[in-house]
Amino acid sequence: MTPITEVEGRRLALSNLDKVLHPLTGTTKGEVLHYYATVGPVILPHLRDRPVSFLRYPDGPDGQLFFTKNPPPGTPSWVRTTPVPRSEDPRARQVVIEDLSSLMWAANLVVEFHTPQWRASSPAVADRLVFDLDPGPPAGVAACCRVALHLRERLAADGLEAFAKTSGSKGLHLLVPVEPTPSRDVSAYAKRLAVEAEAELPGLVTHRMAKALRPGKVFVDHSQNAAAKTTATPYTLRARALPAVSAPVTWEEVEGCAAPAGDPEELALLMGDIAPRLERYGDLMAPLFAPARAGALP
Repeated sequence: MTPITEVEGRRLALSNLDKVLHPLTGTTKGEVLHYYATVGPVILPHLRDRPVSFLRYPDGPDGQLFFTKNPPPGTPSWVRTTPVPRSEDPRARQVVIEDLSSLMWAANLVVEFHTPQWRASSPAVADRLVFDLDPGPPAGVAACCRVALHLRERLAADGLEAFAKTSGSKGLHLLVPVEPTPSRDVSAYAKRLAVEAEAELPGLVTHRMAKALRPGKVFVDHSQNAAAKTTATPYTLRARALPAVSAPVTWEEVEGCAAPAGDPEELALLMGDIAPRLERYGDLMAPLFAPARAGALP
């Protein structure tokens, strides 16, 4: 029988709790749901008022993976949706995760959470800028950290403050709070900085996606600032053999990883690492919500 639980007055059927989702650690779906219940207070502010896209992996990372923007079949009537018109469907809507009950409903589907840099209340007006630093082997996360430090200083020169998180995969994400700005303008600015970074660090950076250009370099992906694009939400689990998290990190940790004697494995953060980090640091991305920390694009 599927267990029924009550979350904030909503009855939820939580299925297959013993199913192993992350085979290398034996992590079960029940443990994944417990993780999201635990991090609810810090992930919800990053989800709230943002249309969410799901990467679903109901049978674990070795099973079928599929990306969906439309509300899944059977979405409860109490889960908020918002219009997000697309060229192929002008009446399209997407889910918005507003509270713990909707978070747990979505987590029961076994998903990665991906969100845009704008809010549903202000479509295509970004309040964040993002860089996705993606290493091309043999480059790894240490190279991403060196690029992140370069970009942090470049952004600071324009009065902008950057915050780092792991991608939960191979790389690093930088998030920058900005005053509300049309996504197209944020995209243009981010591309300009990526092109500059390639010119200043030609042996380390490429701003272009072409695979032939990427071995041994860090691709500074600026494209996720486009209004139609999304980025892995802070604290989301990723569909990997290990229960990796897209987790905020300190700049001291980034500097340590970038150092010649640094250990990249220290930035390989898993589900079990997050609660102790929250006890120690709180939400390292909380400044994204402070209006005084948002900068104006030059």
